[in-house]
Amino acid sequence: MAKIYLLAAVVGATAVSGCTQGINPTDTDRAIIGAAVGATAAHVGGRKESDYYKYAAVGAAGGALCDDVRLCQ
Repeated sequence: MAKIYLLAAVVGATAVSGCTQGINPTDTDRAIIGAAVGATAAHVGGRKESDYYKYAAVGAAGGALCDDVRLCQ
């Protein structure tokens, strides 16, 4: 079940990070958005508070790297 939430965090981070194209975002902007999406996914999924950081890290990586793999351009 945890893998489903991690996948949701990465997909959500990529999707939301891609919505920032009107403001010409940097990798840092997308990472911040991704971290927020990841932490939100952990909270909604009912995870322990210590898991929020793990999900935020996964979301930040997904957000920051989404343009490198051409998912959010």
